[in-house]
Amino acid sequence: MKHGVAFRKFSRPTAHRMLMLRNLVTSLIKHEQIKTTLPKARDTARLAEKIITMGKKGDLPAYQRANSFLLEPKLTPKVFKELAQRYADRVGGYTRIHKFGNRPGDNAPTAVLELVDNPRDLKFEMTARAVAWELLSKKVQQVGPKTALDSGIQGVEGVVQREQALGPKERGLLREKTRWSLQKVLRFRGKDASVELRRKAEDHIDTLLAKPLALKEIAEQKLKADVQSEDTPLAGRKALRLKAGEVLPGSGESALRAAQGALGAEGSRKWVHRPKLGIDTAAWSSL
Repeated sequence: MKHGVAFRKFSRPTAHRMLMLRNLVTSLIKHEQIKTTLPKARDTARLAEKIITMGKKGDLPAYQRANSFLLEPKLTPKVFKELAQRYADRVGGYTRIHKFGNRPGDNAPTAVLELVDNPRDLKFEMTARAVAWELLSKKVQQVGPKTALDSGIQGVEGVVQREQALGPKERGLLREKTRWSLQKVLRFRGKDASVELRRKAEDHIDTLLAKPLALKEIAEQKLKADVQSEDTPLAGRKALRLKAGEVLPGSGESALRAAQGALGAEGSRKWVHRPKLGIDTAAWSSL
């Protein structure tokens, strides 16, 4: 049995393996977000955590060790100033791994490795979009798509602040998982983080509201320009079709069912289907 084996071999000699990991850590510190295979991402994250911990110590031996490990010495001040200040309140967990499917060719599992709270934080972006989607779904459920389009969504910043202050067993406008993600991404950020999340959520709400109208206008213009024949009636309305896995806010159909399309099950097992908030997708065609 193998005991005490901390790192993977990657089918490489020791010198090649360590140089590869040093290169990945250097790229992560430089760009704060890289894409690689899942096993490499896991080992790179462990080493990057140690380098950032050295930066938080801030003494001369830690600076010398980090400077000798990174392949670009000009990045060492970034670790001991910018990153050390960003993660001053964190006791660990400076990296995050997002699985990214499989690589074409050898089918190797890939992942996106990033530093948390970076300017392009994926979790922050996904949380803002989830907040926008759920608030718009609530609005569509209550007043319908046309009224929601005319009035928009107001008070997003207040919703973010209230959801951030709620406890784990309290109920709010957002789902429990979305509220947990919101509290997590805002926990160690500055005071302007909630304002930035509100701005991103409002931008996504505007995008969700504008897309059905834009598609409908394109379809109407195409209907006027196209010559309709008996073989292809209403050809211009093909622009209104959703892509695989795409659903509109307030839709009662799951994204999985939409992605399966004609190959999906007939829905005999209703316990598998989790209905979304709001109304049916067909209501958007009446706009």
